[in-house]
Amino acid sequence: MKHTLITGLAAGAMSIASMAAQAADTTLTISSWAPPTHGVNAMIWPELTKMIEEATDGRVSAEVKYGLGSPPAQFDLVLDGAADITWIFHGYSPGRFVSTKMIELPGYEGNAEAASVASWRAYDTFFADLNEHKGVKVLAMMTHGPGVLHSNVQITALEDISGMKLRLGGGVSGDVGAALGATGIRVPAPKVYETLESNAADGVMMPMEAKKSFKLFEVAKNSYEVPGGFYRGSFAIIMNQDTFDRLSDADRAALDKVFGENLSRAAGKAWDQIDAAGIESLHANSDNALTQASADDAAKWQALTGPLIEKVLSEVSAKGVDAVAAHAFIVEQMSAE
Repeated sequence: MKHTLITGLAAGAMSIASMAAQAADTTLTISSWAPPTHGVNAMIWPELTKMIEEATDGRVSAEVKYGLGSPPAQFDLVLDGAADITWIFHGYSPGRFVSTKMIELPGYEGNAEAASVASWRAYDTFFADLNEHKGVKVLAMMTHGPGVLHSNVQITALEDISGMKLRLGGGVSGDVGAALGATGIRVPAPKVYETLESNAADGVMMPMEAKKSFKLFEVAKNSYEVPGGFYRGSFAIIMNQDTFDRLSDADRAALDKVFGENLSRAAGKAWDQIDAAGIESLHANSDNALTQASADDAAKWQALTGPLIEKVLSEVSAKGVDAVAAHAFIVEQMSAE
């Protein structure tokens, strides 16, 4: 009943947004690639649309369209003007968004809201000048919650992961898999279910939200977590620059107050709610189980994170950024939230 209600509310929100879009002077096309019931589509896009409409007194609205391109193609989709707004997962483009690996590192304490705000502030303070998102307007930075290992086989110790074939999204999750002795497979999130169902992978590293969003409660019934998570996935919400520039001076000024940290915070809050729904899904299915790392394994994991962090700091330093200062800044910002 709860699932039906949430789905109905999401559909209702989209319907209202669609009617509002028809009355607006400008309707922005949002390209999205996760299932329509995913929290980004059910929560973040309706909230963003509401923020846009309120800021512009209804002159600008937005509507979501699916199937415009694969997850890795979303950046170029917006860059070329085939859509106005989208969300990108930085790990799908290896080597393109090096600085975003900083927020993905293990060891941070805090939820997705804190991490998303810290990610935006770090981007604004340290990384914007790297121009890694060249050609588009960055509206927000966001992260999902702490990464968890989901598999059908129960993992009871960190050493059990060695030799496993894992779907890893890229970025720091790829480094984590290698450090744990796993073989990584690159598969976009929408393909995870069939990858696990066909036994092409033994497990997947994703946040707890995937239990519900991608129905992992059916194909990966065991979850194993370490303190703080194995990693955090980094995303950006981006907009076609020409589309933004064509808006009136008043609307651009109004929307700039909506975008940035405000939108990053709203998106992070949504990711926390999506994670909570994933945990509910796990507990609602009696054949699903959550195993937490033992104190010994938590200590082993802590020791493994040192080289992972140093590797990313070295990569970001090579871009001409004070990576050590940026890392300390992120820790400070997250602890302040």
